[in-house]
Amino acid sequence: MNKENKEPIFEFDLSFIASFFRGIDRQGPGGDEQTLRALEFLPETGPDLRIADIGCGTGHQTEVLARHLGGTITAVDLLPEMIEGLEARMRRAGLNDRVTGLVGSMDDLPFRDGEFDLIWAEGSIYNIGFGRGLAEWRRFLKPGGVIAVTECSWLSGARLPESKFIRENFPDIDTPSAKVRILEEAGYAPLAHFALPPHCWTENYFALTAARLPAFLEEQGHSPVAVRFAELMHEEAAHYRQYGSYYGYVFYIGRKR
Repeated sequence: MNKENKEPIFEFDLSFIASFFRGIDRQGPGGDEQTLRALEFLPETGPDLRIADIGCGTGHQTEVLARHLGGTITAVDLLPEMIEGLEARMRRAGLNDRVTGLVGSMDDLPFRDGEFDLIWAEGSIYNIGFGRGLAEWRRFLKPGGVIAVTECSWLSGARLPESKFIRENFPDIDTPSAKVRILEEAGYAPLAHFALPPHCWTENYFALTAARLPAFLEEQGHSPVAVRFAELMHEEAAHYRQYGSYYGYVFYIGRKR
């Protein structure tokens, strides 16, 4: 991963992070309705699609994709614990014959040129950088293949006053129009973009992290590291509650030229 794009959360050991996030259903803001809405913009679907879900976590959105699209999915995450969770989820859902988990880094993917019809990345491309991810992953798409990612963007013409939180967590934040220009410069024809509504953050993510924290602190013996981690989780939720009208995730969908 690109260290310049890491959140403060990555000051913690990766296995420590995994021990927290494997215990919740989503590892970031999102929603089933929004995943399905993004699918509506695919030019074509069929039973033979080859799909890559990059930064899949434990695979909530992967399961949505598998239930609504034909073909096969290769789901990639840096953390082995996330892939274990993904594989368990797919077995429970009866989808393990169509979804393959792969431990790997998004900046060193073992894919062939032109291997996929669709590349998906919800809440993960920031790890490598929006422009870099779009440019480097493009070669893995077939001609006319589609990429769909979510990226934190400004949602208001007004700007926050100097925000340490935004600077540390979303250093590449920009307007949707600027992000679409980056999409075009990376070699894609824009198909659509739309903002995720607030409940994708408050109900589908922050409520889960808040519910997980008490048990996690107990598991970690209320160690200083765990307490610091909990503080960061609370700060993230509090910042969004106060300033969420200024920023949020936007789905960006483009077709390889």
